[in-house]
This record gives sequence, structure tokens and C-alpha cells, in this order.
Amino acid sequence: MIIYNIVFYIFASIIVFSALMVVVARNPVHSVLFLILAFFNAAGLFLMRGAEFLAMTLVIVYVGAVAVLFLFVVMMLDIQIDDVKRKFGRYFLMSLLLGLLLLVELVLAINGQNGLYQSAQEITITDNTREIGMLLYTEYAYMFEAVGMILLLAMMGAIVLTLRKRTGVLRQNINTQNSRTRDSVRLVDPLAKNNNRGKNDANEQNNTKQHNRGQK
Repeated sequence: MIIYNIVFYIFASIIVFSALMVVVARNPVHSVLFLILAFFNAAGLFLMRGAEFLAMTLVIVYVGAVAVLFLFVVMMLDIQIDDVKRKFGRYFLMSLLLGLLLLVELVLAINGQNGLYQSAQEITITDNTREIGMLLYTEYAYMFEAVGMILLLAMMGAIVLTLRKRTGVLRQNINTQNSRTRDSVRLVDPLAKNNNRGKNDANEQNNTKQHNRGQK
């Protein structure tokens, strides 16, 4: 139990430090890297509580996709740190109020007031991943499919918004290809083409030699 508590406080301390560095770090790339570190340690806490499915989801989705996307976006964008610092004072009061509100909610949840907190020890689940799968594909199957359709529409919308027609670029047109007939297709023998090219080169060389002889 002592080792468990030590490991828990190590993960928790790294998470708090990483979250603080996400806000304090001057370099945006460093902020994203600290965010990835916080996600990894949060996954470690999930593993300690027996929620291996949430831990793997956190690593695969947030670290493998979202955080990497943030990193590429930050690296591609030319963010001016001085401009960000000048605008920080405008939203300082609002950020402070939201932080205090979040702190109050956390204190109420930990104290267990109004039924906001429920001990994890009261939940007895033999297999965490199996139970989540059973709930997800039985009681919440329609909502799961609805979320999939929303994500599909979002992906299609992003493709449509970023699709641009460029001149001079060869594109495949399936309808044009399917409407072709045998008369519109011309077969070319590559061997015959190479032989003709060789003959033409030989004729050009002969003509050049004769021209040179005539000049002499």
C-alpha cells in the first residue's frame, strides 16, 4: 500500500507540474510536449485504478492524435509570443474566475456533497473493458452510431472546405473513363515505338554525317 501511494503521488505531482508548465512555458511547442507528458501520467493513474480501457484510450486518442495535431499546428503557425503576452492581461480576470469556479467544484466533488462524489471502491466490475463494451453496444448503441455519423459529416465538411480546383493538375474522372468506347482507345506497342525511335536516331546520324562530308 505504501508503494501504491508513492507511485500515485509521483504521477499526480508530474501531472500538476506539467499542467502548470503548459500555461507558463514561453515556447508553444514546449507547452504541447508538457501536455503530452500530462496525458501519459493521467493514463498511469487510470491504470492504477483498474481502468485500463480509459488509459489506452487516453494514450491512443489524445496523445496519438490530438496532441500530435496540436504540435503540428503550432509548428506550422508563426505564433508571435510578444502579441500573446500583451493580450494575456485582457483575459486574466476571467481566467481567474473560471479557475476559482473549477476549484470549488473539485472541492465539492471530493467532499461528496450533493452526491457528486462516489467512491471507486463501491463499483465492483470484473472486466472494465468488457463492461464498457456491453454498455456501449447495447444501451448506447444508437448514440454511438449518431456520434460516428457526426464525425463522418465533420470529416466530409473539412474535405469539402479545403478542396480547391487547380489548373494544370491531372485528375481522374471515373465517369469519363467509363463512357469510353473501344474506338476511342488507341493501343500503342512500346517495342515498336522504341524501334521507330532507334531508326529515327540512326537516320538523323546518317544525315548529319552526309552533311558534314558535303561541307568538306
